[in-house]
Amino acid sequence: METLIKGLSEEQLELLPTEKDIAFYEEHGWFISKKVVPDEVIDEAFVGAQEFYSGERDAIIPYETGYSDWKPGDGDAVRNNQHVSYRKKELRKLLQPIVGAIAAKLARSKGVRLFEDTLVYKAPIQDNESGGVVGWHTDYSYSSVCTSNNMLSAWIPFHDVDAKRAPLVVIDGSHKWKGNEHMRTFNNQNLKDVEKSFFEPGKKIVEVPMILEKGQVSFHHCLTIHGSYPNFSNRARMAFALYLQDYDNRYQVYKNQGKQVHHFLDNMCQKLSNGNPDYSDPEIFPTLWCE
Repeated sequence: METLIKGLSEEQLELLPTEKDIAFYEEHGWFISKKVVPDEVIDEAFVGAQEFYSGERDAIIPYETGYSDWKPGDGDAVRNNQHVSYRKKELRKLLQPIVGAIAAKLARSKGVRLFEDTLVYKAPIQDNESGGVVGWHTDYSYSSVCTSNNMLSAWIPFHDVDAKRAPLVVIDGSHKWKGNEHMRTFNNQNLKDVEKSFFEPGKKIVEVPMILEKGQVSFHHCLTIHGSYPNFSNRARMAFALYLQDYDNRYQVYKNQGKQVHHFLDNMCQKLSNGNPDYSDPEIFPTLWCE
């Protein structure tokens, strides 16, 4: 698979965040871009996603455990399929250089690589139904094998996302709070219960929904607390979430209660001379953009 390092057009250069935008991201832990992903790229990715859901693959992950991989029959309230850009070429086209360049500027990094991605889907739900919630969590909590705490996520919707259509919701400024490093509560649907774990007297909890038009992308810091509410619209909500490495990120050994933690892609990527996973392997962790 080709490395996705390409120059940006003059028009795309105008879409990069300003110093004021970068300062906003550093203060608040999130940022919403202008329209940067062309409709035709999104539309092609949407078709590819439907084919993926139907079982079509361009490549496979050689094992079935250790990652989320929704299959028909699992229920539609929330579908999560990880590293789909590796398995379906139309989704790989969402690894746009402009998305990488924006992320690199926000992180003040000379470049960014993909770490993992997730194709996400939420079915509509009635007001009196339960389910369809993604619990408050931080992405850093699921990447303890990474040396960097400067990684960030890009969230690319396949369509406009308004307040009723289950937008991603971030807790403003939470990336600067202490104790966010182990919030592995993605599957805890009781948001109020999770809030108790990070609420402190005098701490203001401000929820900010990422209201986006098709073509816009939201970005959030790896320590920003985020989640989402049910989809109360009458249409499914689909998006592609990219978890991005800043240029300096590397693998590190991490143990939880004495047991070494492994990421599901560790066995697919090349190894360094010391035997550790190479998180710059372009086959598995392609570069989106680099100076």
